[in-house]
Amino acid sequence: MTASVDNAQPSTASTDTLGTVIDDVIRPQAAIVDRERTFPRRGLDALAAAGLLGLASSTEVGGGGQSMRAVATVIERLAAECGSTAMVVLMHYAATAVIEAHGPREVRAAIATGGHLTTLAFSEYGSRSHFWSPTGTATVTDDGTIRLDARKSWVTSAGEANSYVWSSLPLSQGVGPMTLWLVPADSAGLSVTGDFDGLGLRGNGSRPMTADGLRVPSAAMMAADGAGLDTALGAVLPWFLVLNAAFCLGLADSAVAEAGRHVTGTTLAHTGAALRDAPVTRRDLARLMIRTAALRAFLDDTLTALESGRDDATLRVLQVKALAGETVADVTDGAMRLCGGSAFRKELGLERRFRDSRAARVMAPTTDALHDFVGRVATGLPLLDEANR
Repeated sequence: MTASVDNAQPSTASTDTLGTVIDDVIRPQAAIVDRERTFPRRGLDALAAAGLLGLASSTEVGGGGQSMRAVATVIERLAAECGSTAMVVLMHYAATAVIEAHGPREVRAAIATGGHLTTLAFSEYGSRSHFWSPTGTATVTDDGTIRLDARKSWVTSAGEANSYVWSSLPLSQGVGPMTLWLVPADSAGLSVTGDFDGLGLRGNGSRPMTADGLRVPSAAMMAADGAGLDTALGAVLPWFLVLNAAFCLGLADSAVAEAGRHVTGTTLAHTGAALRDAPVTRRDLARLMIRTAALRAFLDDTLTALESGRDDATLRVLQVKALAGETVADVTDGAMRLCGGSAFRKELGLERRFRDSRAARVMAPTTDALHDFVGRVATGLPLLDEANR
């Protein structure tokens, strides 16, 4: 598992621009996106106009050329305000990593300049969260084009993205378990085949998609036939796992901040004491703060391991989403408990963060799968059994 990263930080201009977009668009729209299950198009358009959707793209094609660390900061700050927007942008950056390595220059340039939203289309009904075992097929037709047939179970930004990094079985047997394709959104035979009314991340457009006789040119293949798993593990997974951890950190940090404001500003009329005056309340808040700070330190160490090429970088990348998913679930639960009945009010924003946080555990690779991966790496086993490769 490798990823090309450096320790470059976002410029002051890009940081200030992100803050303006958050203040003017993302934060005011967050509750509406959640309540009405609205795809956050206004926020994405504002991020695109600010050059932030091209942040991870190469400067060669007009992108920001920023590091994984800089991109993680963007995801963290977006997640603190709107989980749905953050997840759409996260999946865009993860798919961009593949396109930057293997996609056509014109698409790379469109992403770099904010005119192209992309996403991953890996999970399928047949293999569920085992993204490394696709069941969808790719076949060569008589005219030399490629026919794709698949039932994707969940695709973020389904029907909203301009392209999909699409997985399938390889064209040829014995060359590997998976091949990746760049599928344009306007491809005939591609359709959104369901709706999403979920517990959390209600505006991220995560819906099933079907390819039924979809045709793409052979040039749509990214990397070699059968090399899709190696590409997914090497180019996609580090970005996906690290950015998921940043997503969890943003949710946890904002939940702790909201809980802190509540216990500081709420007074019991019959005693005149603030909630913070109770030692048990201060203790519980401190525990949430420490858990969140520990996640921040682990994420920082993971990025440092990648940037420096440390021997434990792969292990850290596998660990960080597992740790983040459990941490954010516990922290948001603790913040709900700390704020009591007030936490159930929509205007406080805690219950939305609580719901959004549950996604990290089940997004592939799930927490259970990551624990197995960590154990395999730690004991000298290959990440996946050969039967799954």
